[in-house]
Amino acid sequence: KGVLCADSKVTIDDNAAFRQKELAEQEDKSSETPNEIIADKYDLNYIPIGGDIGCLVNGAGLAMATMDILSLHEGKAANFLDVGGSAAGDQMIAAVNLLCNDDTVNAVYINIFGGILRCDLLVKSIIDANAEKSFSKPIILRLNGNKAKEAKELIAGKEEELGIHFEADFDKSAKLAVKIAAEEASKRD
Repeated sequence: KGVLCADSKVTIDDNAAFRQKELAEQEDKSSETPNEIIADKYDLNYIPIGGDIGCLVNGAGLAMATMDILSLHEGKAANFLDVGGSAAGDQMIAAVNLLCNDDTVNAVYINIFGGILRCDLLVKSIIDANAEKSFSKPIILRLNGNKAKEAKELIAGKEEELGIHFEADFDKSAKLAVKIAAEEASKRD
């Protein structure tokens, strides 16, 4: 008359997984979507949520504010994608391509406050991502903060070629994202 354990679960903090390599290797990723696998590979915080506006932001607070303002203007975020404060290069290229390759996304809204993350480096990564594979989705770009002026100069005159709509105002950029996503959706119908 003993106790029999029929099931068990182990929860490991993702941020500590590198310390437990044997356990991390046993993680079952079979239920992850292709986008989640890509995000995991590049250390991106990605959560799909079902709308049609792909959101790329830096910081969870800005991500929540971005989803709220899109909702206020009757839009719906397709995801929560937080690139953090140090995203650039391959990580940023992967983030942009992840959203541009998502069939549920009609427009990509990049909303960045440059504190630690320099806006000019982010824009260089966006240009590099486009050079690798031209964007298939329109991008609404809002930059504010560290090196934002230099970033805007990098894309000046190339907006149409890159498919980028630059708008510095938070409210106006959100309205623009909702409008463009609706236009793209009507083209598909």
